[in-house]
Amino acid sequence: MGLVALAVATALLAPERAVYVVIARAPDAFRALCARPAVERHGDPITIVEKLFYSFKALQFAVFGAWCYVHGGGSLIPAHRNPFVFGLAAVLVVAGQIVNVTVFYRLGRTGVFFGDRLGYEVRRCRTFPFSVLSHPQYVGTVLTIWGVFLAARFPHGDWYTLPVLETAYYAAGAWLEAPWPARSAMASPSRPNVSSWP
Repeated sequence: MGLVALAVATALLAPERAVYVVIARAPDAFRALCARPAVERHGDPITIVEKLFYSFKALQFAVFGAWCYVHGGGSLIPAHRNPFVFGLAAVLVVAGQIVNVTVFYRLGRTGVFFGDRLGYEVRRCRTFPFSVLSHPQYVGTVLTIWGVFLAARFPHGDWYTLPVLETAYYAAGAWLEAPWPARSAMASPSRPNVSSWP
């Protein structure tokens, strides 16, 4: 059952990253799609990205919950009661969410939802967390995922499986979403980092 569950989770979690790569790499095509009457009635391109974001988050939570339920023998209650593990998990979740909330605060709705790529003017941000991280929203999300699974599934053998998968997906997404000069800089540490993110 472990490999089947992993295959299902892999398939369900992949579209989020793929859609964001398409939006980042082909914003004109995405804007054209958003201009079609069937899509346009749902809002402008930023609103569409925002709706996709919340839909993907709901799917992500459902996959994580199903994983914990299936691997927890029909229960979502963690098997352990180790306060150190819960404390470390809480630190990861809180740190991740502080980073994510700060990203939303710094960039605003338009900036967070690919506004710079979709033709909106987005002010460049060089303060925390952008002063420390190239992709803070992704780092914050990955920290949160590790914290959730540490609390919910540790010390079981599957506790790190989805966090590793999501870390790989988010790292690949960050690399694939970046403009070509930034991708070259990421691949070559001797070159200066040219981040596409404000």
